Amino acid sequence: MIRRSILAAALAAAALPALAQDAPWPNRPITLMGGFPNGAGTDIYARRLAEPLARALGQPIVIDNRTGAGGNIGSDLVAKARPDGYTFYMGTAGTHAINAALYRSLPFDVLRDFTPVVLLGDVPNVLIVNPERRANLTNCQAVLTAARARPQAVSYGSTGNGASTHLAGAQFATAAGLDLLHVPFRGQPGAIAALLSGDIDLFFNQTGAAMGPIRQGQVRALFVLTRERLAALPDVPTVGEACGLPPMDTSTWYGIFGPANLPAPIVTRMNAEVNRIIATPEFREWLIQNQAITPPAAPNTPEQFQQTQRADVARWAEVVRRSGATVD
Repeated sequence: MIRRSILAAALAAAALPALAQDAPWPNRPITLMGGFPNGAGTDIYARRLAEPLARALGQPIVIDNRTGAGGNIGSDLVAKARPDGYTFYMGTAGTHAINAALYRSLPFDVLRDFTPVVLLGDVPNVLIVNPERRANLTNCQAVLTAARARPQAVSYGSTGNGASTHLAGAQFATAAGLDLLHVPFRGQPGAIAALLSGDIDLFFNQTGAAMGPIRQGQVRALFVLTRERLAALPDVPTVGEACGLPPMDTSTWYGIFGPANLPAPIVTRMNAEVNRIIATPEFREWLIQNQAITPPAAPNTPEQFQQTQRADVARWAEVVRRSGATVD
């Protein structure tokens, strides 16, 4: 009897993993990892999305920001995570397209080691200055004059080497024939603090994190790096209008990735729930008017997101080459 009981217990224990695998997804909290600090554009978006997504999936969404190396630290952790549907990444065109060209060696492949799940929207960049510390920089022409008079004397902050804010500044400098000093930070909060303290002159910030300081009057928006004006900033000119330069668009995107080989049913469910949330009038209004982010067009499938990512890997590689931007 004792031997039979031991055998039965052993068989039951051996069956537990199979039973756990058969349990409906999700049955425990889900981690949505980010590569930039609290207050960054990705963090703002992730926290707004987390509450309705948790209700839809019936499990808590835990935001876990692992900062550093232009988002590569967080990306690497997700690339090496189990593809079980409990670890996702709040990626950007910076982390999953630009970095592939800027960094000589990455511990992961941005295409092979991730599963694109859902595109979250297009994110423009806006040039902001501190009107108190840099009262002379009232418009683009003033920036051009100051930068051309003293090469490397005018500095711009970014959210890290390889981030879209870095490339936006590099693209602008190349188009205008300027030699600007790049100062990278670990996310928007550090760069904003440096702008407000006067430690840097300019910040080519993503609109999601810039809208608050702009509306509070802490910073002045000189122009948006898009081809058309933004609905959320109707009085702010485009870079073409303000600077007399050819039209330029440095907009990037946010999107959710899982590790490679994420099961198709999980990808489908996550994609459907997120699309349903961001299609609601309330969430769309928040994106467009509060964050100046353009929501993705329907149907916004994982396959379409994958095509967008692949195209941007090639596009940003060319931008990096032409701009001469490097990781310091």
